Amino acid sequence: MRRSDRLSEIIEIIRDGRLHLARDIAQALGVSVRTIYRDMDTLVASGVPLEGERGVGYLLREPVFLPPMTLSMAELEALHLGMAIVARAADEELQAASRTLLAKVAETASNRRSTPKSWGFGVYPLAQAQLGFKHMPTIRTAIRAGERLRITYCALDDTTTTRTVRPLQIEYWGQVWTLSTWCELRDAFRAFRIDRITACVRTGQLFKPETGKTIQDYLNTIGTDRSD
Repeated sequence: MRRSDRLSEIIEIIRDGRLHLARDIAQALGVSVRTIYRDMDTLVASGVPLEGERGVGYLLREPVFLPPMTLSMAELEALHLGMAIVARAADEELQAASRTLLAKVAETASNRRSTPKSWGFGVYPLAQAQLGFKHMPTIRTAIRAGERLRITYCALDDTTTTRTVRPLQIEYWGQVWTLSTWCELRDAFRAFRIDRITACVRTGQLFKPETGKTIQDYLNTIGTDRSD
């Protein structure tokens, strides 16, 4: 049995939420207890929510599983490209997640011989877009919380303004990210290139959805329905 297959079998055994002894798992898989200990360490390091220790037993808490799926080469390329972009962002949590996700894909991909050797980080030149990466964690947190942001923005004509906005959505356009907002200075929807935001701070001021100021209202104004 390949090690990747054995790791999958271990998860299948312990996903029932009960405590399992290493010796029982080892007997079921026909390997040594020491091998199971090493496998458990690998699973924990890869982010699998395991609890337990040697000599006591192991259980799986609140697991998140994706069903088995087959990916085309184009889908794999899209996945690697997306993770390459995330790995360049100044958000340590997402950087780490992108690396572990790529490692899992590389470990389980069944068609490794056709994996392009060019896959890796820095697929696109992201120098300009990276200028805004440092703001991404603040923006994402504010969107989730429904919290106003105060931003300082340098427009393409080098005009600089400071304004309070309601952050609604981040969008990626192939080379740059934009932040769609309700701008309280202009009393209208505005989209800002994140790489041209020079300062971005949370205000602590929460906002509730108001008719005419939501993300769906914004999408309707640009003729795009993404409610699904």
